[in-house]
Amino acid sequence: MNLTDPRYSSYALVQEMMQTVEVVKSFDPDRSKAVAEIIKATGKLFFTGEGSSRIMPAKNAIRKALAWGIDMALFTDGSRQAAQYDLSGFAVFCASNSGRTKEVVLLAKKLAATGNKNRFALTANKDTLLEKECMHTFVLTCGWEQAVAATKSVVEQALFYESILWHIKGIDKRTELAKLPALLERALTIPISEDIVSLVAGAPTIYFAGYNDGVAEELTLKTNEITRRKSDFLEGTYAAHGIEEVMDKNDIVFVVDPIEEEIDKFREVLEKGVGLNVIAIADRETPFKTIRVPSAGEMNPYVFLCAGWNLLVEIGLSIGINLDKPERARKVGNELIL
Repeated sequence: MNLTDPRYSSYALVQEMMQTVEVVKSFDPDRSKAVAEIIKATGKLFFTGEGSSRIMPAKNAIRKALAWGIDMALFTDGSRQAAQYDLSGFAVFCASNSGRTKEVVLLAKKLAATGNKNRFALTANKDTLLEKECMHTFVLTCGWEQAVAATKSVVEQALFYESILWHIKGIDKRTELAKLPALLERALTIPISEDIVSLVAGAPTIYFAGYNDGVAEELTLKTNEITRRKSDFLEGTYAAHGIEEVMDKNDIVFVVDPIEEEIDKFREVLEKGVGLNVIAIADRETPFKTIRVPSAGEMNPYVFLCAGWNLLVEIGLSIGINLDKPERARKVGNELIL
């Protein structure tokens, strides 16, 4: 994928994917410093939103917080389910790029009505319905995306949430952050084997397996939007715990950053048992066919995500999809109209 070839550059989706590099270059982690102090004092943080605004940004933050031993309670769920919870003692981040997503705005209104003063918004627009219901709104610098499928905003949202944790933990990630744009550019532009593209283009179902940090799950959603193919997220070893009964040998399973201890089981159950192809997205060689990406250490989830975008663009183009215009999916999934 590159912007010098009109086959790619004519699509807003590809342009916005590539703009992620500049978004990361200009990301300022100090924007979240003040709110991090409020959240640290609260001791409990809830992330909500719908679709891409929640999946990877929230789950990446939760995985990082647990791995770093941050002594806080962090949770995430969609806004309708969250509305059934007692969030009075939580700081709550409500994410909606449009600032008009019905479920999110209504939750924020409920939090306001019940007196929760620690309600914050993360949007890509100013002066929105959501902003009116929150104590403070952080507007993404990436701007409003033209393509239906969210891309650069997902990365900026995830970095914003993660930077909150940097401040709470008292760690400095500026060195790693400075290296990340070049690594993302490499992941976005690495050639994807034609053999892999042709295998996936003919697959009835495209599965993504891996950590519950939002990357594989977000790529599952993007598969639906970009390739129009059926897709499913298989958390952890779910791929080897029953779903193999309904898998087809022509299906594909992508394993993002495979866990070493699980590789043999996947080979036994999926490659040998079902007879399908397993392909890894990883920063190292694996026993599977592997889309090899540069290593970014703890920043790897962003690199894996961008490599997955690169893959999905190649698949979409190979089967003649208009990348910018899904037939049914909408830019604002469920807009609140007043």
